[in-house]
Amino acid sequence: MSIPETAKEIHLVDYPTGKPTPEIYEVVEAPVREPGDGEILMRVVFMSVDPYMRGRMNPHVKSYIPPFQKGEALDGGAVGQVIKSNSEKFATGDYVVGYNGGWREYYTGPTDGFNKVDPSLAPLSAYLGVLGMPGFTAWAGMSQILEPKEGDVLFVSGAAGAVGSMVGQLGKLKGCKVIGSAGSTEKCDWLTGELGFDVALNYKDYANSTELTKGLSQAAGKGGVNCYFENVGGMHLEAAINCIAFGGRIALCGMISNYNDTKPEPGPYNLTNLIGRGVKMQGFIVSNFMLLARDFYAEVGPMLAGGKIHFRETVYEGLEKAPEAFNGLFEGANTGKAVVRVAPDTA
Repeated sequence: MSIPETAKEIHLVDYPTGKPTPEIYEVVEAPVREPGDGEILMRVVFMSVDPYMRGRMNPHVKSYIPPFQKGEALDGGAVGQVIKSNSEKFATGDYVVGYNGGWREYYTGPTDGFNKVDPSLAPLSAYLGVLGMPGFTAWAGMSQILEPKEGDVLFVSGAAGAVGSMVGQLGKLKGCKVIGSAGSTEKCDWLTGELGFDVALNYKDYANSTELTKGLSQAAGKGGVNCYFENVGGMHLEAAINCIAFGGRIALCGMISNYNDTKPEPGPYNLTNLIGRGVKMQGFIVSNFMLLARDFYAEVGPMLAGGKIHFRETVYEGLEKAPEAFNGLFEGANTGKAVVRVAPDTA
């Protein structure tokens, strides 16, 4: 395949205040650089949009990952085909997935964080979702923090997203009663239908944490919630803490309801429940558990191949759709994993 002289990439023009708007992005035609020693040139087929990217749009908050720079291309997970390789790790023609390379048509750079994938085992986009960072995140939070047991009640917020939908399915396979929250009737029907959740709560039916507490308490039963996987924050966290069982476990993965806040929201009023009930609450990021990646693939790969794990994707067509796809994360526009098809999948 010939290497183009230039290709499109999306730059960050300015840092947003509140929810990102179209004006902060710019589509730029940039030179395609030849790979140096130890580098690859990859044609991006799919790129990922993920909630953590919003934090990288705030240069004033210290985080585990550097902020995006104005006037430069954004970045993120991508899967594609190696067009030229100067690395012993990959050959020309290999399909690879990595935590870099998104928001552009071609990526040139080091191979750190990239792994070879087999497009015959799963669609390429799946390596950004159920077999990628979201799937690994769900598995890590469940296996390393929540440690669910048969008969436990598991509550997961944002359950129709890429992470939450995986959490719930893993919970069912462990013998849990699974309760999920989502933002539409269609999403709730998907959870209790194809994914096998026991209960799905449409959070838009509840005006505040007090009302959601009543709904969650009724769904959980007398014993309460043993395990809570947090993706949303706000009234979800307050309701979960109200309903948490003695010896309960809470895994803090994300709080997407707060990411676009222009001023800090009040914290949960009921944290004292954690003391008397002996609750463990732990925040995490998936990179904490990278040494367990092989264990994740060994456990989840056969589940997916055997039809025990199901997934959906919301696919946006064309690199220019990346900002719309990203904003959709905060608007409830996506079911399952949101990905952008940057180029035709020729695998």
